[in-house]
Amino acid sequence: APWHLRSPTSRHPPRVPGPPTSHQPRASRTAHFPTVPAHLCGSCPGASRRAAPAHRRRRGDPARRAAYDLLRAVDEGAYANLELPQLLRRHRLSGRDAAFATELAYGTLRMRGLYDAVVEIAAGRPTGRIDPPVLDVLRLGVHQVLGMRVPIHAAADETVALAREVTGVGASGLVNAVLHRVGERDRDAWVAAVVGEREGSPRLALVHSHPTWIVTALRQALLGHGAATKADADAVLESLLAADNDPARVDLVARPGLATIAELVAAGAQPSTLSRVGAVLPTGAPGEIAAVRERRAAVQDVGSQLLTLALVDVPLAEGVPEGTWLDLCAGPGGKAGLLGALATERGADLVANEIAPHRADLVRSTLEPLTAHAAARGRRIEVRTGDGREFGAQEAGRYSRVLVDAPCTGLGALRRRPEARWRQSPDDVVALAPLQRELLRSALDAVVPGGVVAYATCSPHLQETTFVVRDVLKRRDDVEQLDARAFLRDAAGEPVAATGSGPAAQLWPHVHGTDGMFVALLRRRA
Repeated sequence: APWHLRSPTSRHPPRVPGPPTSHQPRASRTAHFPTVPAHLCGSCPGASRRAAPAHRRRRGDPARRAAYDLLRAVDEGAYANLELPQLLRRHRLSGRDAAFATELAYGTLRMRGLYDAVVEIAAGRPTGRIDPPVLDVLRLGVHQVLGMRVPIHAAADETVALAREVTGVGASGLVNAVLHRVGERDRDAWVAAVVGEREGSPRLALVHSHPTWIVTALRQALLGHGAATKADADAVLESLLAADNDPARVDLVARPGLATIAELVAAGAQPSTLSRVGAVLPTGAPGEIAAVRERRAAVQDVGSQLLTLALVDVPLAEGVPEGTWLDLCAGPGGKAGLLGALATERGADLVANEIAPHRADLVRSTLEPLTAHAAARGRRIEVRTGDGREFGAQEAGRYSRVLVDAPCTGLGALRRRPEARWRQSPDDVVALAPLQRELLRSALDAVVPGGVVAYATCSPHLQETTFVVRDVLKRRDDVEQLDARAFLRDAAGEPVAATGSGPAAQLWPHVHGTDGMFVALLRRRA
């Protein structure tokens, strides 16, 4: 039976022995959120710190409710980065309240693996025996205690109020008991408790809250891409896993011909040191910048900018005109926006293809200002809905530059997509492999002899990167692989350091501060 229908004596598991650390200073429970607004920490006058759960207020604050709603939406299949802006608007959150809700939700999603292990000890039962809505409330409470600067009394009071609002009075007793048990130890003590005697990947998986299979795959990727040696692999891997749990910075791209870096800087951004068309927004909301609202600029990871620029910077073979470029898998349109702007500058047209109609609509919306800009200069931006695997047969040798941003597991973008690590499985890697190879073959057939193809993924997994390129090239004698590292250049025009042993290039969150983007550059021989 659900826990709230059991006898009262079964609702509260026995106290977990351990060193009393409930009075640890706030800094010992700090992760990335620097301060908590007074009205969110429960320390304001009149806070019901010692009130019994049944006598506390029945509603949580809007910021915590927004974070809870996001967790429930993600559990039902939503994407956090798409759902969160809508929830912030729905709950009328802005400024510090919006920042608190964002860190609470994203931090909880990232650290779910560790927090579930903590909850199981503190609750004395497996998480599978806790109703999912109650479990999400507990996860939010644990993150406030172990990952944010929220005192235990405030975290307990506010989380109990949230539980009463979203799950009913019956859950408040369990939530109150579990959070106070969690508050008896600091983060380090809880990590030691849940890790126990584990070593290697199982230990790192718990400490850094990644599924074990992803930890193993990332270790292999570091070795395979030349980013680590057997001697330092464990230390480098730990740095990468820690970087996955750091909130990603807000990178902006100024689409050439539509916006400038100077315009973004005037709006509060800082010039990127990595991308000649990029900027970094240290504070504030991107939507408040006119160029972003008007789709002349966009939020785009700098790694995505670099690989797009690399494709454009490769010289075509002598006598090959720029003609028409192709983005084979364009949804939702970020890379197509930069690629199309660069194509217009070069006097080329762009075809942006997407197989899913609703994603093709997103591409059209994203590219609308660019389409008008290109038309005014006699160039064409065309968005199509089609299967990228068919372009090679239907339009052989038509395109001078082709980008294959292949569907992948997204293991290089775990900072931005915190829920992705819990949704993917090794089976997904296997399932995507044939599609990735077919798309690359199609692109190589669609490019004109002397033209260039960029194969890219936001995953460093060897099965999605170097193995795909190797397998496709084994069956072709009309393609040469270029050294992509020579074309990944920073804002000053210098080669980006530490991108691997070549000829493909791999970016890393812990080294470059970008998503873990992979790019291979291939030229079809003339």
